[in-house]
Amino acid sequence: MSSLPKLGIIAGGGDLPLRLIEAARAAGRPHYVLAIKDQANLALAGDTPHDWVRLGAAGKGVDLLHANQVRDVVFAGGIKRPSLGALMPDARMVRFLAKLAGGSFGDDALLRKVIAEFEGEGFRVVGADDVLSSLVMAQGSFGRHVPDDLAWADVRRGIKIARAIGALDIGQAVVVQQGMVLGVEGIEGTDALIERCAGLRREGPGGVLVKAKKPDQDRRVDLPTIGPETVARAAAAGLRGIAVEAGETLVVDQPAVVAEADRLGLFLVGFSNDPHAPATGSDA
Repeated sequence: MSSLPKLGIIAGGGDLPLRLIEAARAAGRPHYVLAIKDQANLALAGDTPHDWVRLGAAGKGVDLLHANQVRDVVFAGGIKRPSLGALMPDARMVRFLAKLAGGSFGDDALLRKVIAEFEGEGFRVVGADDVLSSLVMAQGSFGRHVPDDLAWADVRRGIKIARAIGALDIGQAVVVQQGMVLGVEGIEGTDALIERCAGLRREGPGGVLVKAKKPDQDRRVDLPTIGPETVARAAAAGLRGIAVEAGETLVVDQPAVVAEADRLGLFLVGFSNDPHAPATGSDA
C-alpha cells in the first residue's frame, strides 16, 4: 500500500480522470472519485470508491471529500460552464459566487479562486502530472510525419497568437493556415474550435492546431490537453498537424495519440518556450 496521502479525483469530461484512476490504482494509492454529473462521462466500477454530485452542489462535494478522508485533490477533465439558472447553486456555491460578484473572470482567474476555496478547506491541490508524470508532452517531433517550412511558419505564428490570448485569459488554442488565423479558442473549448475552423479552411496546404499554457496560469489545473480524439477531429477538419507546448501540455494516452497521428497523416510536435527554437526530438 502506498504511503502517499489519499487522492481525491474531481472528474470532469474526457479520458483524463480514468488515466488518473488507473495510475492511483497501479501505485496502490488510496483514492476517491468525485464525479460531476452531466460533465464526467466515466463508467465507474463498484470497486472504485466514488460519488456523483451536481456542479452547483459545492457543499455536498466538499463534505463528501472530507467524509472520505481525502488529503490531496486533483482536478481532471473539462468542465463546461453552465448558466446560473442551470447551475442551481447550493448555499456554499452561493457564497462562492458572491465572492465573484462584480468581477470579470476567464477560466484561469476563476480556477485560482476555486483552488483557494479548496485550500481553505485544508486540501492540497496537486496537478495531474504530479499523479502521472508520463502525461506531460516532451519537446520534439513524434511519429512519422514532420512539419515542412510552411507548417513551421504557421506554428510560430500560432504560438504568438496563443500566448497573446492566453495573457488575456481567453483561451489556449489557435488554428492557423497559411499565415491566416482561422480561429482562436474561447469558452467553447478546443473541440468546438476545430469544428468551427473546418468550415473556414482555405484551398491548399491545411492548417495547424497550436496549444500553449496561459503565461500566468496555475499549472495545477486546466493545462492544455490533447488525446486521440483531438487528432481525429483535427484530421476531419483538414488540419495537417498539431503543435503543443512541451512540458506544459498533457497528452492522454500518448502512444495512441502518436499512432492516430501516423494513421491519419498528421505531424505532432512539442515546442519549447522559445517560439523560434525548432522542435527537435525522436520518434515516439
